[in-house]
Amino acid sequence: MIGKLQSGTVLRERYKITDVVGRGGMGNVYRAEDLRLPGRLCAIKEVQPEANISPEARLQEQSQFLREASLLAQLDHPNLPKVSDFFTDGGRDYLVMDFVPGKNLKEMIDDSQVQGQKLSVKTVMEWALQIMDAMEYLHNQDPPVLHRDIKPANIKLTPDDRIKLVDFGLAKVMTGDSSSTVTVIQGRGTAYYTPLEQYGAESEHTDVRSDIYAFGGTLYHLLAAQAPPEAKERFLNPAVLRSLHTINTEVDRNMSDSIHWALEMHPDDRPENVARLRSTLLGEGPRPPRINDGKDGDSIADAIKINSMILLIAIGLFVLAVMLTLM
Repeated sequence: MIGKLQSGTVLRERYKITDVVGRGGMGNVYRAEDLRLPGRLCAIKEVQPEANISPEARLQEQSQFLREASLLAQLDHPNLPKVSDFFTDGGRDYLVMDFVPGKNLKEMIDDSQVQGQKLSVKTVMEWALQIMDAMEYLHNQDPPVLHRDIKPANIKLTPDDRIKLVDFGLAKVMTGDSSSTVTVIQGRGTAYYTPLEQYGAESEHTDVRSDIYAFGGTLYHLLAAQAPPEAKERFLNPAVLRSLHTINTEVDRNMSDSIHWALEMHPDDRPENVARLRSTLLGEGPRPPRINDGKDGDSIADAIKINSMILLIAIGLFVLAVMLTLM
């Protein structure tokens, strides 16, 4: 990977780099001054090309970036930073957007833990409604736009208490033909909040329900003060995800079940869209599926273990019967 830009570097004779505010697998995120608009700060997302990429592949990659970035620049929502510019400079692609001041929600979680407290359910719900507004706006675009990396660290609370869903690094524009789907910056999201379908070869089969899973994981973390187990771990041990309302008794059963519904492993088992999830969180729509919190009978993991045991016994009896027949 090419090294980071130094403080004082000027891009496009306009953006003066001040410092690095984030790092990712495909490049850095810089804070910069807009020399044409004194006093304006920007966040500049850097996209570095893959190592040893062929000239033809690089040309295609660059074309895809410019096409997708132009679509992102058309977005305009109060809970999203505005993309104001995009360009290529020195072999790297750049996406310029508003710099959002304030703390991210991961920092808010950490601050509350230092104080020995949990975030209030009322406050988290106020944030959640704003996040869902931004998600619904993205998903209702034509074609729909997926964020693909919703997590507490990518949600900022501004000094005027407005939520901003930031970091479009993994934003994906969906097309009717999944084989032609491209992303502005390739990535897989963050493990605690990433559904199984976003890994490996299955990553091309993501849709709005993948963002809903990540949002559910974000709400779980905000209310439980601990991140949910990774999807891969849950696949091997379904019981590892503890019921939210048993961790935080301030969370009522309906809200807990709604969040667990968003965190279902299979996309078909999740809410089909943000509107459906919002209505259940607010108690206005049909009740979400009731989760098993381990108090009402066997957990899923226990059921799997029992069924596995029955299968082993059946195989053993079959082998014994065959042996007796041959004797």
